[in-house]
Amino acid sequence: MKMINIVLALVLGCCLALSAQARDKREYHEWIYEDGCKTCHDKGTKQYPSDDSCLECHDRDELAERTAREGDELWQNPHNNLHYGKDLPCVECHGEHQKKKPICANCHTFKFDKHQY
Repeated sequence: MKMINIVLALVLGCCLALSAQARDKREYHEWIYEDGCKTCHDKGTKQYPSDDSCLECHDRDELAERTAREGDELWQNPHNNLHYGKDLPCVECHGEHQKKKPICANCHTFKFDKHQY
């Protein structure tokens, strides 16, 4: 009986830890959670969402246009840049449950004032 209680406590602890992370989501995505986690986690809840999942709602060309820069900063566009063009995976810069900095910041000091994690 004691062993069953220990196993149940471990399972409950894991579930609470996962649900605590899942509660940590951004307000601007609140409306899409009709189907729960599977709404975005199209490859399972232990995997990051695919770009296809993100692109169900977000248009890559529109994002590139909205974040376009001019002159010497032309290729500093996070959604259409010199290194990756428009093909950088979304989760490299954006996270729903954890804050992330843009991958560009690993090497560059570009300023992305409106970056949403």
